[in-house]
Amino acid sequence: MAWTHRGCCLWLVLLCACVWGHPKPMGLGRMDVRNCSTSPPYLPVTAVNTTAQLAALRQEIQTQSLFAYIIPDTDAHMSEYISKADERRAWMTGFTGSAGIAVVTMRRAALWTDSRYWTQAERQMDCNWELHKEVGTTLIVTWLLSEVPAGGRVGFDPFLFSIDSWERYNTAFQGSDLQLVSIMTNLVDVVWGSERPLIPSQSIYALQEEFTGNTWQQKVSDIRSQMQNHPQAPTAVLLSALDETAWLFNLRSNDIPYNPFFYSYTLLTDSSIWLFANKSRFPLETLQYLDSSCTGPMCVQLKDYSQVRDHIQNYILGDVKIWIGTSYTTYGLYEVIPKEKLLEDIYSPVMITKAVKNPKEQALLKATHVRDAVAVIRYLVWLEKHVPQGTVNEFSGAELVDKLRGEEEFSSGPSFETISASGLNAALAHYSPTKEVYRKLSTDEMYLLDSGGQYWDGTTDITRTVHWGTPSAFQKEAYTRVLMGNIDLSRLIFPANISGIEVEAFARRALWEIGLNYGHGTGHGIGNFLCVHEWPVGFQYNNIDMTKGMFTSIEPGYYKDGEFGIRIEDVALVVEAKTKYPGAYLTFEVVSLVPYDRNLIDVSLLSPEHLQYLNHYYQTIREKVGPELQRRQLLEELAWLQKHTEPLSARAPGTSPLASVLAASTLAILGWRA
Repeated sequence: MAWTHRGCCLWLVLLCACVWGHPKPMGLGRMDVRNCSTSPPYLPVTAVNTTAQLAALRQEIQTQSLFAYIIPDTDAHMSEYISKADERRAWMTGFTGSAGIAVVTMRRAALWTDSRYWTQAERQMDCNWELHKEVGTTLIVTWLLSEVPAGGRVGFDPFLFSIDSWERYNTAFQGSDLQLVSIMTNLVDVVWGSERPLIPSQSIYALQEEFTGNTWQQKVSDIRSQMQNHPQAPTAVLLSALDETAWLFNLRSNDIPYNPFFYSYTLLTDSSIWLFANKSRFPLETLQYLDSSCTGPMCVQLKDYSQVRDHIQNYILGDVKIWIGTSYTTYGLYEVIPKEKLLEDIYSPVMITKAVKNPKEQALLKATHVRDAVAVIRYLVWLEKHVPQGTVNEFSGAELVDKLRGEEEFSSGPSFETISASGLNAALAHYSPTKEVYRKLSTDEMYLLDSGGQYWDGTTDITRTVHWGTPSAFQKEAYTRVLMGNIDLSRLIFPANISGIEVEAFARRALWEIGLNYGHGTGHGIGNFLCVHEWPVGFQYNNIDMTKGMFTSIEPGYYKDGEFGIRIEDVALVVEAKTKYPGAYLTFEVVSLVPYDRNLIDVSLLSPEHLQYLNHYYQTIREKVGPELQRRQLLEELAWLQKHTEPLSARAPGTSPLASVLAASTLAILGWRA
């Protein structure tokens, strides 16, 4: 599943144009479905009355001597998915979309969101709220300058602002008479009071050693070694992202949807280890596992989650330097550390180290994908039998594939909300069905399934697109070219130490040749029972260089608005390439193990190299998944697998001029960087 932010358009999905990134704003001049000028105003029945919470919030704003308050849509760890207790903007506005910023003044309330969510916002917000259909810090600040009197104070929760967000707002406010004020008490939480969902309280547990790449002691020693060898000699590393602490100590819990994390911070110094979390959630065995009863350099000392800022303020009184990753550190911690005592990188050393899997972690993830393939194949076999009967819809299908994954060994739930999309719904790249809104699966339409699982030994994410009837010539061509892009990138040999963005065009080449494209990223990193979207690996501009041992998804697609959508996604391991002459070169080893839909492949478009790769991949699937199906006596699934992995053959077409030009251009870029 390509990058998204905490799900997308789960409500009124047929009206919500969900895509990766920000599409061109269409229909800027169209009418709001609300009519707030009539008396009484006309509102959809789905609009939420926010009068009471706005009145209460304005009272708090006044108490704090503020004129406005900014409400982002994140948590204190910049998480992709957030818990119900952190959905402050949704509770204040009624708008549940995953992207948007709200601002409340004493007279007005406004929401800024992009075109994916305009219809949803209009149908969920009452007339207390203005909807602004352009997004950006400058636009919000411009609006505030017109609303807040000179000298007025604009408040925000510093733990909900990234360092970058704060710098953008601070820069935009410079030269004005307004003050941007950090307020430690979250005013929405004060107003929400007892109605706010409880913060999760499940036990925090240690993974069994068989599911970890190294012990936590080995990981701590490695990070300390990086500290000692750094030219600026930091004395501590501060970890703010939830997956950083989970990975470092091999600990897991269930605070965040689809992610096995718990609210926490870590301050790892050269002589101590401080873990900030809810201490009551650590059972005795976890405390013993962490050696928490001692105070030595390899003992994990627990402090309450809320004490992290005070502890850091006390720590910086000494001769110290704290190493942070600015991408996940919030302004709430950043503002208390003097600049001269900071060592700033985009990503912390833990984030970088975690991205490269050691041989044991690689083996664990590969084993996960064998079992995950069994679940997906069982689902595809079931669909082939039941879709022609007209008894399957998108939602029931999503429930079934999640159930089948849950039956696999070491399963710990889905890794994101399953995207089960038929026909025109598949053209909405982030569509997910609900109990109320879904489409029947049909032999007359394409069906896209993007799903994944969390297992104790790994995380999975795979997309397959199928058609059980007679696809059109255009559908087959589009599908085949998406497949060609997947293969072109998967089999690519490229120089070591280059970033994914420099080779990403290979996934688009076959589509570009005929004037097609897709509007989302081509891939993202993936964790070992951690994030399904694991930074900083992938093919985007802010991803780090590709390194042997990284896992990334490869997922080109094509979307015909109002008709169908295609995506083919595999997870691949970055490995050393075997080349004729010595050199540092890399390639990918695909670890997803589910066949592509033969019914949609136009073999006449495939080159001999495509066919060779495809047939080798199918042989790998037979060798790895076949024995597991045989062992479990899943004979119907085994027969299906053998049928769908029969070798393909065709006459190869010629290479187009555009392909040659693109390849030459890309290789020239690679040569320049090398």
